[in-house]
Amino acid sequence: MKHKPITSTARKTIGDFAPAFVSYTEDVLFGDVWRREELSLRERSLVTVSALVAGEHTSQLVYHLKLAKENGLSEAELIEAITHLAFYVGWPRAASAINVAKEVFLNEKEK
Repeated sequence: MKHKPITSTARKTIGDFAPAFVSYTEDVLFGDVWRREELSLRERSLVTVSALVAGEHTSQLVYHLKLAKENGLSEAELIEAITHLAFYVGWPRAASAINVAKEVFLNEKEK
């Protein structure tokens, strides 16, 4: 099912530097994959945050923590998920993710 393309942060940060990457991000990843009906946006966010924590991809985690909240996950649920992941993906990875979450959530409250 084809959905209306979205404007991603990739377009804002990468723009004309890598137009194919931006197109795949918007059209395929967020336009098709994220819109499949088998998982809700909330579930997809939880899976994505978990994968980013497991892979220690903290630069991508900032965006996806914010998106997860938009998709219905609470800060408490996200912190609990990261805490749970510590026992499966490693304490240092979870500790890095907790620090990112703390910064993201505190910055949102200051705005």
